[in-house]
Amino acid sequence: MSVKERVRLDALQRVQRGEQTVVAAAALMGVSLRQARRLWKRYQAQGAAGLVHGLRNRPSNRRLPEELRQRIVQRQQARYADFGPTFACEKLAEEGLVLSPDTLTALLKERHLWQRRRKHAKHRSRRERRASFGSLNQMDGSPHDWFEGRAPWCVLMVMIDDATNRTYARFYPAETTAAAFDVFGRWVRHYGLPRSMYVDRHGMYRDEEHPQKPTQFGRAMKELHVELILAHSPQAKGRVERRHQVFQDRLVKELRLRNISDIPQANALLEKYFLPELNRRYAVPARQSADLHRVVPPDLALEEILCVTEARVVGRDWCVRWHNQWLQIPAAHGALELAGKRVWVKQLGDGELVLTYQGRRVSYRVLAARPVVQRPAVVEVNRRVWKPGADHPWKRAAVGRGSPRGGLAPAAPAQARHAATTLRSG
Repeated sequence: MSVKERVRLDALQRVQRGEQTVVAAAALMGVSLRQARRLWKRYQAQGAAGLVHGLRNRPSNRRLPEELRQRIVQRQQARYADFGPTFACEKLAEEGLVLSPDTLTALLKERHLWQRRRKHAKHRSRRERRASFGSLNQMDGSPHDWFEGRAPWCVLMVMIDDATNRTYARFYPAETTAAAFDVFGRWVRHYGLPRSMYVDRHGMYRDEEHPQKPTQFGRAMKELHVELILAHSPQAKGRVERRHQVFQDRLVKELRLRNISDIPQANALLEKYFLPELNRRYAVPARQSADLHRVVPPDLALEEILCVTEARVVGRDWCVRWHNQWLQIPAAHGALELAGKRVWVKQLGDGELVLTYQGRRVSYRVLAARPVVQRPAVVEVNRRVWKPGADHPWKRAAVGRGSPRGGLAPAAPAQARHAATTLRSG
């Protein structure tokens, strides 16, 4: 008998001995008076054995049939062995095998197929969520073997709203500035401009050698008046880091079940099925109903801000050099007198180049080859100093004493002539 059954036995024995009433026994057993009377009748008819539960050592009436239990375990081991119990039950339910996560865990424990994994984490203070949708967005890239060897590694760029956990994600070949621009632009076109962005200290967000100089992404956020916050640790932006764990667990398995092995199909799965279901299940309401996203002004060319933008100086031939390309500005812009001035070259996400000067576009054409500079002909002048040789007549005439025969006397020095003139005048 269990401890509870022994307590009931002692209370009913006291009733049998006349030490107390059934009402008092009900209080000792912790049951209602109606239940106490049932137990008392059963005790009178069967004795102590009547207090033992009738299903002791017998299977429960709600127990799954053994054949179904075997099917569930075999299916879980065949397809969902590395799934968590909740996710595995969701997938088994899609196949008609409905059960709870606790039941699945119990079935696996019975067969020694379940091992609990304990996680030991450091204590950290939890930051309170922002109050409104659009107040703060966290963004990060997650490089991972998303296709489990069926394709090369790629990066999942993830954005999550801090107040509601609403998530957007997209696959890219690598975590680059262009990828960050694209996923941010897709969020903005769908919801609007958030008030601030929380990112890590990746090189595309912060230049370690020149911290005071904004990167391309930092420059774009400044133009859009979006505050850029740099985290000092992965735990500081814990919401997006925890969302990575969900993606690396569930999304990898969804890609495997659908035999998806390339980025376009994976992005289509995200857009049509995975992200709507993820937001439906895990998004939470904000404490305040106000949406703080700002509407993009209709006259703002968003694609010309979320792109690589650099300054270039126009040459005297009205050409601009960009990554070994030569962009010729036509004479139609002659009134601007662009030679020697600085223009801005913007490379959009689709590769198109845009030239602007003082906020207005400048047309151009790409030259097939580098322009040939016409230089004036150089007249060669012989500047070599000529020196006579040792046997030259000039040098032979100077050898020896006195002047040469038949020649003129050498000229007197200027000082001697001046002295002689002074004496004669005196």
